[in-house]
Amino acid sequence: MIFLPLMGFVVNGILGKWMPKSLSGWLGTATVLGSFVLAVMNFMELSGGTPEIASINTKLFTFLSVGDFHVDFAFQFDRLSAVMTLIITGIGTLIHMYSIAYMHDDDGLYKFFAYLNLFIFNMLVLVLGSNYLMLFFGWEGVGLCSYLLIGFWYKNVDFGKAARKAFVMNRIGDLGLLMGLFLIYDTYGSFEYQEVFRQVFIGTADSTAVNTAIALLLFIGAMGKSAQIPLYTWLPDAMAGPTPVSALIHAATMVTAGIYLVIRSEAIYALSPFAREIVMWIGLATSIMAALIGLKQNDIKKVLAYSTVSQLGLMFIALGCGAYTAALFHVITHAFFKALLFLGSGSVIHGMHHEQDIREMGGLRKKMPITYLTFLIGTLAITGFPFLSGFFSKDEILVSAFTHNPLVFGLALISAGITGFYMFRMFFVTFHGTYRNHHHPFEKVHESPLLMTLPLLVLAVLSVVGGAVNLPHYLGEGISGGLHHLLSYDGGGKFSPILMYPEHVIELSHTAEIGLLAMAVSVFVIAFLYTRNKYVVKGAVPEADADQQGMGKVLSNKFYVDEAYDVAFVAPLEGASDTLTHYVDEKAIKSAVDGVGKGGFGLSKMLSKIQNGNIEYYLVYMVIGIALLLAFNLF
Repeated sequence: MIFLPLMGFVVNGILGKWMPKSLSGWLGTATVLGSFVLAVMNFMELSGGTPEIASINTKLFTFLSVGDFHVDFAFQFDRLSAVMTLIITGIGTLIHMYSIAYMHDDDGLYKFFAYLNLFIFNMLVLVLGSNYLMLFFGWEGVGLCSYLLIGFWYKNVDFGKAARKAFVMNRIGDLGLLMGLFLIYDTYGSFEYQEVFRQVFIGTADSTAVNTAIALLLFIGAMGKSAQIPLYTWLPDAMAGPTPVSALIHAATMVTAGIYLVIRSEAIYALSPFAREIVMWIGLATSIMAALIGLKQNDIKKVLAYSTVSQLGLMFIALGCGAYTAALFHVITHAFFKALLFLGSGSVIHGMHHEQDIREMGGLRKKMPITYLTFLIGTLAITGFPFLSGFFSKDEILVSAFTHNPLVFGLALISAGITGFYMFRMFFVTFHGTYRNHHHPFEKVHESPLLMTLPLLVLAVLSVVGGAVNLPHYLGEGISGGLHHLLSYDGGGKFSPILMYPEHVIELSHTAEIGLLAMAVSVFVIAFLYTRNKYVVKGAVPEADADQQGMGKVLSNKFYVDEAYDVAFVAPLEGASDTLTHYVDEKAIKSAVDGVGKGGFGLSKMLSKIQNGNIEYYLVYMVIGIALLLAFNLF
């Protein structure tokens, strides 16, 4: 299951240049599909056996053993990693299939699939490792693959800079993660999940301060990987990569690694209410800020990028409230509808001959009916249309926020409402109204091929029915008792729960629950009616960035955060680099090296006059030498 994608990377990486493009694509897709099939089989073995078992463990070899320090290269397939694995391989298979058609004209297609396969391998190592060090290996691996895929079209200088930005900002977060891992080992003497959590649970190291420090350091790592304030600015720029990259890495898998890390470390976070509050408030601030920025973006992929940042913020709100199941539930549904939306945007870009500005679109529903229908489903799911997947997962987050802190609920509801405004704005401007592109004739706009529309249809179905994995109690317990049963139920000792401490208890009357649902639905309806009236009935077109005024200009320029970072960090570093280059490298080091060469050349030139082939000079030198010898001996 883990090494099939690695095999695909090796074969495509070594032989892909000489293989037909279609073979490279199908080989990469088949390896991930094989992993998905094996993941389903392992999940059935995990949950279908009697008695039910806690996990399937596999140790390959001892990676490090120095004195008391011991780390195994081992894997652990339990219920949490099973959910993540099914998302990674299932969504990954659909995106690989989509990429065969989307990238078919690219000369580097074999490299693209090699990178995708390597990413899947590293992501599986991240979620299936049995210890924190294995997680770190996968964590760094997906960071490398993200750099390679974002900068895949590296001949474009701006794309290369976007890849560099993602790499550097993730390294900042990774330093926090690494420090957290050092503190875990120093405190608990192990990196193994089961041993660390056993000691945490029995109170071997019950210092609140230590656990708070560990939790905050791990969260710094999650900030980088899952794009939270202040380390979020890399993700919108990561749209420089091909659209399938955005769907796979920046919607369904890599950006959720931070969520996985916090849920996996639940035992540590449970002992630090302060750290959970930090997680919640940063998630809330990120969610609102990114949603506001999304209101004024005109690049179809940038709108979805800020939407991803905002949705990740909602997940961290749930984590901060102690609602780990709600966060994981939204990870699942978000993977469905956000992958659908990104691939749908790729279909639009493909049909529009690489146009990404929604102001240059309009009326595309007539030419792209499948893309239109599936994009509509994705939009309804993310905005909380009743009984679609996003409705249930968002509702659970909002309920947990309400019971934890009504103020947080109100602000989270505002963020969810803003989602409706920018998503319907993008949808109506893209697919309704009149066609506005004067560079690409409307007659040339076309629907995408089957290899691209089939994944859209599958993801659309999942976006509709995906909420069934964790239905609220007023509708039923969901499939197999829902995610709460999957992560928390100990079955009378049949298997160990993932969540070792009771989740935040949600006790609402039916009246209160219906009231909260009514508020959420009302926000959805207001957003829908307002945007439809403005962009469909009145036919408004979003303003260009240069024409924005006041707050609109601030939002279109993303609160000037990138500019602030440039002034505070980038410009001083580049200035220092230029200064050191000029004075240290050019003036000092280069001058010193050149001086040695020039001195040697001058000395050799002077000495060359002594031996010039002229016998008269040699006789003069001989007489001088004899005279000096005589003088030395006589005096």
